[in-house]
Order: sequence, then structure tokens, then C-alpha cells
Amino acid sequence: MENIQELKSPFADVKAGDSIQVFAPATVANVVCGFDVLGFAVNEPGDEVIMRVTNKPGITISKITGDDGRLPVDPAKNTVSISVKHYLESIDRTDLGLDIELHKKMPIGSGLGSSSASTVAGLFAAKTLLGDNCDPIKLLPFAMKGEEMACGHGHADNVAPALFGGFVLIRSYEPLDVVRLPHPKGLYCAIIFPDVDVPTREARQIIRTKINMKDAVTQWGNIAGLVSGLFMGDIDLIGRSMQDVLVEPVRSMLIPDFYKMREMAMELGAVSFGISGSGPSVFAFTRDEATAHAITQKLRQHLTHIKIGSNGYVSPINDAGPRVIG
Repeated sequence: MENIQELKSPFADVKAGDSIQVFAPATVANVVCGFDVLGFAVNEPGDEVIMRVTNKPGITISKITGDDGRLPVDPAKNTVSISVKHYLESIDRTDLGLDIELHKKMPIGSGLGSSSASTVAGLFAAKTLLGDNCDPIKLLPFAMKGEEMACGHGHADNVAPALFGGFVLIRSYEPLDVVRLPHPKGLYCAIIFPDVDVPTREARQIIRTKINMKDAVTQWGNIAGLVSGLFMGDIDLIGRSMQDVLVEPVRSMLIPDFYKMREMAMELGAVSFGISGSGPSVFAFTRDEATAHAITQKLRQHLTHIKIGSNGYVSPINDAGPRVIG
């Protein structure tokens, strides 16, 4: 490459032409009763970012695929570039030139943390390219900046599990306090994404802002039960704790045949069933992979019968988070 210029770095020697390719996973947020405070990562789907060092300072986006032209290539308006920009500013490396290719391998607006996967892939690529050995927790505020741009609210229940892997609790936002939770190793997740549009911003707007004390107490008990079940490896306790009396009754109206699909999943042996994030994706926990596949197949068949297309995924909980793939 012509005019390759050596770039100074406090972490690693990088030069124009250096590149890295990173995958970051989809996530299931809220986990039924844990609105804005619980989430976990899955193996698939996910997004990929290819990042290259360039001669010219600043961030560019040269290519986006898999988005049907819906995402901006303007680096001032894209969640990936915005998050990376904040990260570079924090380490005083605004002199660095980075070009980004974003390859969407998961549906936009699915309720599976699409923007989070892209953002985390970009941040992890920049961190790894620079040889920055910081704790991933330090990247979380930058990832939340991307979420704020994507949906108007900088929540962490998607970006945290995408960044750390595993099952994550956001104990507090002010100050930010994130706890990684254990989980039973045999737990599988069946995910079905119906081809219907449920924008995150609109889904948040229909949530009640006032609740009665009885419902609050029920929800607190369920969250505590779910966390206890995860620590104890008690799948029965996990299942009976995954009930939402606050958000699901409203958001379920946006998902065709939600309660019918829940009934079908439970009859097939699901431990629990609920909405992933703001929807329209739904998910079921199961005790084994075969049951998860059976539920995914049956629910997709049902959606086809009512003339709705869908995608389906089966995965254990992904404890690895983002990874370098090239």
C-alpha cells in the first residue's frame, strides 16, 4: 500500500493496512420479568465488523451489507462509528484513522439487540486492534452511547451481555453497576423472529409509567426468583419466576398470536416463554437442544400458517461474547 504511515499508539504498534474482523452475538434482553436490567447472549445470530487502519485520521464507513440500505454510512449517524469515536477520544487517539465495514448477519428491529451486536463488534475490534487490554467493562459506557442513538435510551441489557457474554444483571445505572450471573449449563434457548415490525422506540412508548404496588411486588419476587434460580442451577425455579405482569401484557399485543405461541411452546416442554427485548422476537428456555429445535420448528410452522414469515435460532447461552474471526 502506498504512503503507509506508522501510527503511534500507547497500546500496540499499528500501521495503515492493519485489519481485524470481529463477530459479536445477538442478545435476549429483559428476560421476561427483568425489564432493562437482565439480558443474555446467544451463539447466533450476530453481526460482523471488519476494521482497517488508514492513513487519514478519523472514522469512515466504507461498506454496510445485510441492512437493505436502512443504516447510515455517515459516521456521525451510525451507532458503530459513534461508539468507536467516543472510545478513541477516551484514550486520546483521535489521530488514528479507522475504516469500518459492517456486515449485518441478523435482522434489524428483531428485538435481539441488532444495534448492540454491531456496536460491540466495532468496539471490540478497535480495542483488539490497538492491543488494549482494558477490562471490557470500560467499553460499556461507549456501547451505551450507540444504544442511545439507536433507540433514544442508553440502556445496557443488550450491550452488556453482547460485550461480556453470558447472563448479565444491570444492578444500577447511576452509578453503572453490572453483575455477571451464573446459569445452568444445560439451558437452551429457542428464538423465533416473526417478520413483523415492532420499532423499539414505539414499543417503549406504550409501557405504563405508573404501576400499582401489588404488581410491583409480584415483579420483584419474580426477578429475585429468576436470579436465585440461576445461582442455584434450579431450572424449575427459573421457569416459574419468568412471569411479567408489567410490560408483557402491553407489548404482547404487538406480536401476532403471542399467547397461542406461548401455549404451544409450553406444551412442547418449554421451561418458560416470553418476548425478547421489545419484540417481535420471542424465546423459550428449554432443558435440552432437541426440545428447543422442536419448539422453533412448530412455532415457525404456525406463523407460516397465519401467513407470517419468520427466522428461527437455537442456542445455549453464549459465555464468550465477541470474538476475533479474521
